[in-house]
Amino acid sequence: MKTISENACFGGTQGVYTHTSTSCACDMTFGLFLPREAKDGPVPILWYLSGLTCTHENAMVKAGAQVWAAEHGIALIFPDTSPRGEDVADDEGYDLGQGAGFYVDATQEPWKANFQMWSYITEELPALIAEKFSIDMDRQSITGHSMGGHGALTMAMGLPERFRSVSAFAPICNPTSADWGRKQLSAYLGDDEAAWAKHDATLMMAKVGFDGPILIDTGTTDQFVDLLKPEALSAAIATKRQQATVRLQPGYDHSYFFVSTFMEDHIAFHADALYAD
Repeated sequence: MKTISENACFGGTQGVYTHTSTSCACDMTFGLFLPREAKDGPVPILWYLSGLTCTHENAMVKAGAQVWAAEHGIALIFPDTSPRGEDVADDEGYDLGQGAGFYVDATQEPWKANFQMWSYITEELPALIAEKFSIDMDRQSITGHSMGGHGALTMAMGLPERFRSVSAFAPICNPTSADWGRKQLSAYLGDDEAAWAKHDATLMMAKVGFDGPILIDTGTTDQFVDLLKPEALSAAIATKRQQATVRLQPGYDHSYFFVSTFMEDHIAFHADALYAD
């Protein structure tokens, strides 16, 4: 692991690091904010998964999350959204290939050699940060935006007892029934739609739900709302009688202006779960 940068930030440290990933067979970059409390012992961690076209940097510099994480003594990790490099497969479209990993382990050519984002986020990167940083891995929560909200919800439901809470900003809720989903899932996982189900938050909610609190925000003027399908996930939550808070925020769109507006709420929500005994 190499340190790209470390900057003082709200009493803690915002770092950017790179390492050679065995899962993705390329160098991967991530951002990690450590609050001042990490100097005295392990701190809880909140994972933030970003959306289409993003890198580790978007949320790190635009979401305004560090100030609230510092207030609660929580670490924040900002992974990249896909493998990258000249030898990594890509596509001309913005919504497939580099920048659009969809947090799945690809089984199809040409993607399977590098696009192992589920394993990277859930296995390799947690092991690395547990080894290198002062993190309490028994206290983890997860959030994300858009494609990252899809990843956060499916990982929370697909890994029982890993995360104490999950939230999402404008998540892709039902990708097996949307253009933001069917294209990518078929490319990465093939035509057998049974293999797609564990990567669809609506289907996972109906099947297993989540043993913990959920918070979801979506803007009423989100320009991509027909692709996000929040109504499908809301219906599944109601049918499952899942503990959840689902909010439609009047006048907000899909941008980081929306994300930063409600970031304080989301981090306080996760802090309640991370510090509950």
